[in-house]
Amino acid sequence: MSTIADAIMDAAERRIRMAGYCGFSFREVAADVGIKSASVHYHFPTKESLGAAVARRYTERFLARVDADILAGTGAVEAWCHAFRSALSGDGMMCLCGVLGATTGGIPHETMAESKRFFQLALQRLRGYGLAQDRAAHVLATLEGAMLLANSLADPSVFDEATRSL
Repeated sequence: MSTIADAIMDAAERRIRMAGYCGFSFREVAADVGIKSASVHYHFPTKESLGAAVARRYTERFLARVDADILAGTGAVEAWCHAFRSALSGDGMMCLCGVLGATTGGIPHETMAESKRFFQLALQRLRGYGLAQDRAAHVLATLEGAMLLANSLADPSVFDEATRSL
């Protein structure tokens, strides 16, 4: 990807994580990047293709962060907690795929498929590290819910309280 395409995805990601899929337009993303709307369309012909690309990149980055922690000796559940906590403390926003997943009715298929892929891979990875299916689902649901609660209350310490028992 080009530097401009990356900047476009960065701007779209921020907007989606703040206001959801329906909370951004190509015009707003273009203004954020300092380019014309036509340039956004050049790199991403449709909003759906942009949303899918952002979700795909988010998933890859998120999983890479978790994998790096695990390779460094962190336990699987702790690594997942750390990745979610880092996202919360780093920018105070929701998990991108959590935001997309919460609004499945208004999201185009290609974008929703990438959000679903995040959750499928998360569960698969957690099971791959020895967690039973129900435990993996519990961990992921707790992390997403804890992030939602912390954001809703504007209090990151709530995330720590909600995930302490994991």
